[in-house]
Amino acid sequence: MTTYPLRRLRLRLGDEHREAVLIGLEPFDLGGERYLPVPAEAEAAFEAQRAVSGDVFRLSFQARLHGPCMRCLQDAVAEVTVDAREYHATAEDAPDELRTEYVVDGELQLSQWARDAIATALPDQILCRRDCAGLCPVCGKDLNDEPHGHDETVADPRWAALEALREE
Repeated sequence: MTTYPLRRLRLRLGDEHREAVLIGLEPFDLGGERYLPVPAEAEAAFEAQRAVSGDVFRLSFQARLHGPCMRCLQDAVAEVTVDAREYHATAEDAPDELRTEYVVDGELQLSQWARDAIATALPDQILCRRDCAGLCPVCGKDLNDEPHGHDETVADPRWAALEALREE
């Protein structure tokens, strides 16, 4: 896990600090499937600004996740661009809503922040291509390789009691 010691920052009101940091990225489990960041580290631009009542942090980087397509289970790649900001109040009596959860014991947890920022930047579905047809719900074949249809639809025997009610 990559962290950044905030004690290193010697900022006065209105000062800004910029630095390139290397962040270790963790795998994602989405819908029971694992998506791996490739490479496992991302070079990010980190900025810190001292405001009147706290610190403003910014993290921007690009990441690429590899894993299965959500429709056909073939290999898929999702590229995301992250530009995340967090605010952390420095006053002792500041409410929890004004404190970022990524600052723990004087260190900014960059890996956790990056992981959460990637999760919010991901597309709704990770697909191998935009027009992926998916798998056939009847036979399970990949409809991208072998488009087809089935003439007969076999009724599920579990619905037989309800089908009998429809006929009455």
